[in-house]
Amino acid sequence: MTENLNGTMPAVAYRRSLPIDDPESLLDVELPVPRPGPRDLLVRVEAVAVNPVDYKVRRNSDPGGEPRVLGWDAAGTVVAVGDEVELFEVGDEVYYAGALDRPGANSRFHAVDERIVGRKPATLSFTEAAALPLTSLTAWEGLFERLRGDALDQTGTLLITAAAGGVGSIAVQLARALTGLTVIGTASRPETVEFARRMGAHHIVDHRAPLAKQLAEVAPGGVDYVFSTIGTDRNLTAYAEALVPFGAIVAIDDHDSLEIGVLKPKSIAFHWELMFTHSLFKTPHQVNQHRILDRVARLVDSGVLTTTATRDLGPVNAANLREAHRIVESGTAIGKITLTGF
Repeated sequence: MTENLNGTMPAVAYRRSLPIDDPESLLDVELPVPRPGPRDLLVRVEAVAVNPVDYKVRRNSDPGGEPRVLGWDAAGTVVAVGDEVELFEVGDEVYYAGALDRPGANSRFHAVDERIVGRKPATLSFTEAAALPLTSLTAWEGLFERLRGDALDQTGTLLITAAAGGVGSIAVQLARALTGLTVIGTASRPETVEFARRMGAHHIVDHRAPLAKQLAEVAPGGVDYVFSTIGTDRNLTAYAEALVPFGAIVAIDDHDSLEIGVLKPKSIAFHWELMFTHSLFKTPHQVNQHRILDRVARLVDSGVLTTTATRDLGPVNAANLREAHRIVESGTAIGKITLTGF
């Protein structure tokens, strides 16, 4: 295929922060094809996935009339490289989450720093692969970098909230595959309970009911670690009650403040995880995300991990992305929602 990299491309953007049921909340636009920087890959995007970060940015960051492209999960093929690229070449199939302070991937072509890109799992389609980068990076960093990763291969108990969600479903798989922990997942509907069990959770408790009593029943010796993907504010007291002394929590949801004093009596550690930290602050360890994604790809190709893609809504266009945002915003999504092609 001959690529026209000097013209324009189809993309989906927003110009104002509007409710998702407004037809102008996301718009089909034509934008110039980006030029890759020195360490950038220019990727022909074949599939994308939608995450909570998409609707959070859309709702909370008004671009003032200028088109802003969202989308922080993509899979595609490298069509051009910057002068200093070392890890990839034209023709490579890749997957990645991208950077929060650069345009997202809801466009036919996308420029991304090679240090946060992985080789697409060979056994997955572009659609299946697009479901994995952001959640895999979040889950990996949360488990193995924030939660004292050197201890996670020991026996113990890990609670993962919303175990059928995007991050939860891959965190369950990673914990089962790479640690000796007993994994307790939370879910509240028959279909989410079934999905969380299929991902590998040993036990399921209901996150719509008080957690402390349920956790005491399934983990009478206490919980060692909590991976809190939702409800950290309302569940913090329950976490403190369930966790053993010197336990640890990692959280990924958003809160202006938390009453963390409840954690002090047991010396419980509290960590935040944001997989965009490396790219936002240009850390010297950005390339760790390339290595994580490559390792995840090998685990997928060896049959240890599976894609969490559950529903594809068709081509990347404004109407389909509005529907994807609506579903993710409602909190009812199971696994990951994807879109394929343009």
